[in-house]
Amino acid sequence: MALNVNGLEGKEIADDYTRKSVPVGRWRDTWEVCKGAFGKLVILNLIILVCFMPAVAIFYVRSAYIAGLGTVYPLNPGITFPHYPDVQGMAQGLVLSSDVMFYGLMIIAGFIASIGISGAAYTIRRLLNTHGEFRFKSFLHGIKTGYLKTVLPVTVFLLFLYGTVLVGDWKDVVLATGGNGAGAITAYVFAIIACVFAGIYGGWLFAVGTNYRVGFGSLLKNSFIMMLGTPLQTVIIAGVALIPVWILLIGGFFVWIALAFFIALGFVFILTCWVSFSQWTFDLFITPNIKVEQSKVKVNKTEKELAQEKAEEERRIAGELLAAGRSELIARPIMPIAAGQAVNTFGRTYSRALLAEAEKERQKLCEDISAYEKAHENDAVYKEYNKLFAEREKALKVDDKKGKKKKVSAANLLK
Repeated sequence: MALNVNGLEGKEIADDYTRKSVPVGRWRDTWEVCKGAFGKLVILNLIILVCFMPAVAIFYVRSAYIAGLGTVYPLNPGITFPHYPDVQGMAQGLVLSSDVMFYGLMIIAGFIASIGISGAAYTIRRLLNTHGEFRFKSFLHGIKTGYLKTVLPVTVFLLFLYGTVLVGDWKDVVLATGGNGAGAITAYVFAIIACVFAGIYGGWLFAVGTNYRVGFGSLLKNSFIMMLGTPLQTVIIAGVALIPVWILLIGGFFVWIALAFFIALGFVFILTCWVSFSQWTFDLFITPNIKVEQSKVKVNKTEKELAQEKAEEERRIAGELLAAGRSELIARPIMPIAAGQAVNTFGRTYSRALLAEAEKERQKLCEDISAYEKAHENDAVYKEYNKLFAEREKALKVDDKKGKKKKVSAANLLK
């Protein structure tokens, strides 16, 4: 499927590295690169974990807060009026009121988590695009160039998640109090669908925003195009990337496995899957800015050296155009064939004497051609033509008074 992606080509955010071409398949290359930098990725994951600590703390305090409320309020539905007042829906109401506060704080925690996400995403993308060049300094550069483009989708997703959680809690309250739950369940289903859609769209907002320098309108448009253009691939990769989350949701003993995974490599795993997939998708529909090894040297050169190289390249191109524009048919005299001049031909059989006679005629023809060129080399038509090109060729070699070569380009040489 061809995607009409506009305004992204040539705007890649690759300020402190030169991207190399991929020698093997995308996922094989990703595996080889990550395997070679495993220890550094673990450290990077711990840095991300630090940025997620406020969110983790909010989850922990929320659970402890709700558990504490359970010890204070009479929530046992088996003990009813008049011993205790009617407690139907009380537990669900307490969860709802708690989530209003704690999930609201989660949105604020997203601002801090975005620091780790933006920095790690740029670091991982640099690692993959350079096939193993890892620098923790890139983490800070990633925050500088991608934080705002990261906090936007994170905040939008958390707002949808906030609304979905509250609708779910409200649905539980309605069902617990014996109300008509059809409307509440329907609202909850639509809230989940909207949250999933916001998560997928937010993922592409994050991918486009942290990969390219684009305006807000172009960011929204191109992210939507990328999402609609790769629906199946996006869902599959999202499912694979969120394996640590699925393990956590299983519960029981798997919670400890998931927590150990998150501490060691979970955040980096999710980001690596998404960054590698999004980069592969961009390369399919957008001409990638991949520089060859020779151009890598230019990164460390001064502006003066680069300008000199550009001038030399212009001079080389001008020389090639000059050579291609010069015609041998006009540059030198060519002896015409006299009318009626006989050309000896061989029959089906011939002798050595005929070969010797043909060789003698060939030598005589070469001498006649050389004599004709010498006799007519000063004719005006040839002299003026060769003088024109001689002056242009001289311009490529002559230096000015300061010893610097004159500026000659393909644009002005052939005028």
